[in-house]
Amino acid sequence: MTSLAQTLEALVDPGSIEPIPVPMRPAKGDYLATLERARERSGVDESVQVMRARINGYLVVVIGGEFGFLAGSVGQSAADRVVAGYQAATADSLPVITLPTSGGTRMQEGAAAFFRMTDIAWAAEEHLRTGAIRVGWLRNPTTGGVMATWGSYADITGAEPGALLGFLGPRVYEALHGEPFPPVQTAENLARVGVIDQVVALGELREWVSGILDVVYGDDEEDEFGDHGVPEPVDAWEAITRTRDADRPGPPAVLDLMSDRTELHGTGAGESGGGIRLALGRLRGVRTLVVAQTREEVSPAGLRVAQRGLRLADRVGLPVITLIDTPGGELSGRAEESAMAGEIARTLQTMSGLSVPSVSCVMGQGCGGAALALVPANVVVCMENGWVSPLPPEGASVITHRTPDRAAEMARQQGVGAESLVDAEVVDEVAAEGSDLPAAVADAVVTALVSQ
Repeated sequence: MTSLAQTLEALVDPGSIEPIPVPMRPAKGDYLATLERARERSGVDESVQVMRARINGYLVVVIGGEFGFLAGSVGQSAADRVVAGYQAATADSLPVITLPTSGGTRMQEGAAAFFRMTDIAWAAEEHLRTGAIRVGWLRNPTTGGVMATWGSYADITGAEPGALLGFLGPRVYEALHGEPFPPVQTAENLARVGVIDQVVALGELREWVSGILDVVYGDDEEDEFGDHGVPEPVDAWEAITRTRDADRPGPPAVLDLMSDRTELHGTGAGESGGGIRLALGRLRGVRTLVVAQTREEVSPAGLRVAQRGLRLADRVGLPVITLIDTPGGELSGRAEESAMAGEIARTLQTMSGLSVPSVSCVMGQGCGGAALALVPANVVVCMENGWVSPLPPEGASVITHRTPDRAAEMARQQGVGAESLVDAEVVDEVAAEGSDLPAAVADAVVTALVSQ
């Protein structure tokens, strides 16, 4: 089990720690004796420590737990420290780095300690409004009231490999129900299902956190761009045929061009993927958050993943790039019950309301509402073979002619190709693809982004 001291040694700049003083609440009797023994055994005065520190030169507030002090349980004094940490960060609009480990609320203090969860929530909400980023690294174990408050308030959450993470302590469940709790409360499983973003080893923690801070707070370092030629007019049906080719690179190939990349997995609420990937990092040296479709059907959960990324970028002031390439939204009963139409509407609204610079790029297939949902940006770029239509052309042909055989005719008639979209004033510019599509996309979107 990694101590807080070991974690801080691996994470923060040497000599940069400045403790934030918080008065201790008085205790007496047997409980005072318990606290004194805990201090002697653990080497710390409480289960929570708060401080200002620097990570790769960036000033942050760190809120950390120490499991060696009464299993990291949070009583009123410990809760005071969590609140004070958020308040100090709010006062100076500083990022908050949380390093929790805990068995939950301190049972010796009962309901009084339990209700301090609400004070922590108030303080965290106030900090949310500053626009400062919050990064969490969940340590083994993090459960109960800590997981249900400051353990879950980070914008981006990593976890220690093999860490036990969850609301309910498995031993409590087994004692109450007479059977073991399902083995789902592991860092690896929660990353898989989209509750946390990724598993990060202690030795990688400093690089991971400092990379996020550098993307959010660093300077752009714009690279040189290539010459991809002049876009050529492309027949609508030919464009559709080309973009459906399984060998054509998709948006994930553009993500591979990013440096300082940190991927965000899932919604944070147990939903993952669904045809969308999120990454913050630098594209051609420019700091951005990219929402990338994956050439697969987009699910309602995928759209919720996209919304999560868009809200984060808008809150912390990070420019947004969306890359569109999908055969359409998921068509299933499950998708209907998960509010496919509603999530398209909410994604459109979130995109339309962004206050940060934004660029959308129709990189390939732009089929249906799931594609359109990521289009409303300050600048809309379409690659020369990109296209957008309300339905697959075969579907439009069936509706109009009762046969899919006139799909090519429908594609041309509906004006789904890049040049037609410019003529209709729904796309701002067409970009040439050249011989390297991912590089051409990167150059086109970053050029559009820095021009704002």
